Amino acid sequence: MNLEKFNFLVVDDVPAMCQITANQLRALGALDVQTASNGADALRLLQSRPIDLVLSDWNMPLMDGLELLRHIRADEKLAGIPMVMVTAEADRDRIAQAITSGVSDLLVKPYTRQRLEDKIAGALSRRVRVPGAAPAAASAAAAARPQSQAAAPQPTLLVVDDTPENLRLIADLFEGQYRVRVAHNGPKALAMCSSDNPPDLVLLDVMMPGMDGFEVAQRMREHPGSAHIPIIFVTALTDEAARRRGLTLGAVDFVSKPVDPDVLQLRVNNFMRYIAVHLQRQAEYDALLETARLREDVERMLRHDIKGPLAGVLGLAQQLAQQLANPSAAQTAADHAQQAQLIAATAQQALDTVKLSADLFMIETGTFQLVAEPLDLSAALHKVAHAVRAACAGSNVAITVDAPAGAGHALGDATLCQAILHNLVKNACEAAAAVPGGQVAIKLHDGGPLVVTIDNSGAVPAAMRERFFERYASFGKQGGSGIGTYSARLLAEAQGGSLAMSTDDGRNSTTLTVTLPRAVAPA
Repeated sequence: MNLEKFNFLVVDDVPAMCQITANQLRALGALDVQTASNGADALRLLQSRPIDLVLSDWNMPLMDGLELLRHIRADEKLAGIPMVMVTAEADRDRIAQAITSGVSDLLVKPYTRQRLEDKIAGALSRRVRVPGAAPAAASAAAAARPQSQAAAPQPTLLVVDDTPENLRLIADLFEGQYRVRVAHNGPKALAMCSSDNPPDLVLLDVMMPGMDGFEVAQRMREHPGSAHIPIIFVTALTDEAARRRGLTLGAVDFVSKPVDPDVLQLRVNNFMRYIAVHLQRQAEYDALLETARLREDVERMLRHDIKGPLAGVLGLAQQLAQQLANPSAAQTAADHAQQAQLIAATAQQALDTVKLSADLFMIETGTFQLVAEPLDLSAALHKVAHAVRAACAGSNVAITVDAPAGAGHALGDATLCQAILHNLVKNACEAAAAVPGGQVAIKLHDGGPLVVTIDNSGAVPAAMRERFFERYASFGKQGGSGIGTYSARLLAEAQGGSLAMSTDDGRNSTTLTVTLPRAVAPA
């Protein structure tokens, strides 16, 4: 992401850390980087000039990062600014408070330049979170997710020594435990440490030609990308002055040469446990935030999709009430009963929408359990076509259905299948309405798995084809949530099926293909 066009605010009460973070942003391409020493100063600056993203430490005097976040989200003019919280916080309840308060992302100290860039890019590209996500529900869902989704990456160990035998000995000692990289001189080690993929721990020889270990450490501390990397010096120097110099440069330990493999393993493993905990904490916080975002997405879709059925229930109920209050000879009890049945059917659609939102959240978090039953797909397609025709009555789009009765029963969840088909046919009708003489052709293909094709006039724009099933992907649709086709594919796959899209520019058409498992039709 090009950061030149964005204005940043870095908030940290430690001047050195504030400067390091500002330098990291400038190294990533940022041109306008403002700084503040606490939340109160930051809030005054936010109210005086435009800022596109706030990168704030948590623990600060006068006003900490959490208080600053809450002030930003409560201010109508500032509420849309994304905020990334930088923290070493280990209390999950406090992290839950930040998530509830609308934090855009969490960055655990110490962090790499690459991780900083990823968090900033994500915060700038995503919709700003609003306060209100339930932390308990988010935590429970995150805990229920498969462990692989929140697994921390394997730590990386860099071994620096000018002697090939020492490199081989140490590399072989830790092979399999960590990702081991080697460098035979200082400049190569510096290049690795300041790269976009730096190591988590450096075993650094002191006595090397050209650039010794002390100079390497000094240069590492001067570079924002490697300033945080812990160093264990491996040296034959035993005098106190050398040890003091190493500690000044940020060494976390010393190992004497000749190296005792058992002692070296113990010291590296002890420190790697701390690094593993740090990496796992970042992974856990990422999982908590992702779960909160998923819940917000599902709730946003629920609010979007439930408006239609509720408005229909209200309109039909008001109409029926007027008819009953002012009876007409042309209206019979059967007419009233039919209208009441229509109200009941529309209310059921609203209830199904609520159930669907809960199912979507469980699918996203890996906790969904499918209860598959035979579903008359032909009847479902005719029902969907009838409903969409009524909803798109003014569009003059012709909707045809080729699905003979008894063509086959799908094996799945009726509510999920109905949601997939209704969503796709409605979208197809809206796309066809933009084409003169637009048509939507629905066809059920009887086979091993059952296949439904939905062909509509109007080809998906080229810029959207690769992103068609991505979350938030939308093109030229006023009020579109951008999660309709994404959720439809998710629902199909949750039932053992699939959803694909193809376009034909020659015919100016789009075809969606839904595949669902086949069930034996009930007698």
